[in-house]
Amino acid sequence: MEQVDIVVIGAGVVGLAVAAELSKQFNDRSLVLLERHSKFGQETSSRNSEVIHAGIYYPSGSLKANLCVEGNQRLYHFCRAWNIPHQRIGKLIIARSEQEIPVLDSLLEQGQKNGVNDLELIDNDQIARLEPHISAVAAVLSPSTGIVDSHQLMLRLEWLALEQGAVIAYQHNVQGVEHMDKGYEVTYRNPAGQLETLRCQWLINCAGLNSDHIPSFLGIDIDNSGYRIYPCKGEYFSVPSSKSALVSHLIYPPPLKALKGLGIHATKSLDGRLRFGPNAFYTETLNYDVDEAHGQEFYNAVTTYMPFLDSEDFLPDMAGIRPKIQAPGDPVRDFIVCHEAERGFEGLINLIGIESPGLTSSLTLAEKVKDLMY
Repeated sequence: MEQVDIVVIGAGVVGLAVAAELSKQFNDRSLVLLERHSKFGQETSSRNSEVIHAGIYYPSGSLKANLCVEGNQRLYHFCRAWNIPHQRIGKLIIARSEQEIPVLDSLLEQGQKNGVNDLELIDNDQIARLEPHISAVAAVLSPSTGIVDSHQLMLRLEWLALEQGAVIAYQHNVQGVEHMDKGYEVTYRNPAGQLETLRCQWLINCAGLNSDHIPSFLGIDIDNSGYRIYPCKGEYFSVPSSKSALVSHLIYPPPLKALKGLGIHATKSLDGRLRFGPNAFYTETLNYDVDEAHGQEFYNAVTTYMPFLDSEDFLPDMAGIRPKIQAPGDPVRDFIVCHEAERGFEGLINLIGIESPGLTSSLTLAEKVKDLMY
């Protein structure tokens, strides 16, 4: 049976960032990254709006706030250093009526508490100069919000991990984990369908939608611990290129507390496409189909601030599934990044519920894992 120092489970953007960080910092230790798919980023990491968030919405002092604000600058620096396509495109969080302006005031205050220091409240004249085709009476301008090519980001992280000596094993599907003396025994199914085992001292769980499986294998009660994943699906619709050109920033309505999310908003891709989403609904079926009938829901939400769009403009684009750890109706929860030593699992680090802003926070999440290993 092979023995290595570190096993990372899951080759999404966070797992790749962790593998790159640990293979750099602990270059005297062997590291294997196990991924059940044939290549990286096949789930949440490649099915999102690719936004580099500023860190406005999250409770002060939370991991989401701290890691996102720092991660924003770290990610821009990383992209510049490695020529990863990105754009500091900026975002407007808009008020469509006077009644919504107090929401903007509270968002501005929250963002500033979190350390987002470039936010500005602008009026409708300023909005008209930036975005003449949208309808809004005021907005919070976030210049440091941007977009990134997540595929190229993950490709670079994969390259760095491999260059630094990590082994990445695709089509290796983890089937079980046992706690052994001074480590863990990981059972996986290899590409030939055979069961094999691998022992390690450190086990880093970055398994995304399946991240509750790992503690469950070890006998941790995922309901009592709050580790159960509740998959939440979000669909996106795009509009024709002729109308995509009428918007140049990301445009977000005020967040909807009832939905515990940011609502259907407008994002731009690096190739200039205008896309709307996501909606949000819990699902037990993990498929990425987009229901064309939901286009009317998108039109109804978006036409309140983009009156130039028609219902027939909305074309099904893509869907993603987020690994939420709050059940329907429960309060929004923070990232879980935990060394499980207090539960008797020395060397096990769980990363669970890593949804938005996980992409923005990927490098700082990796650094936090590194710090937990010292």
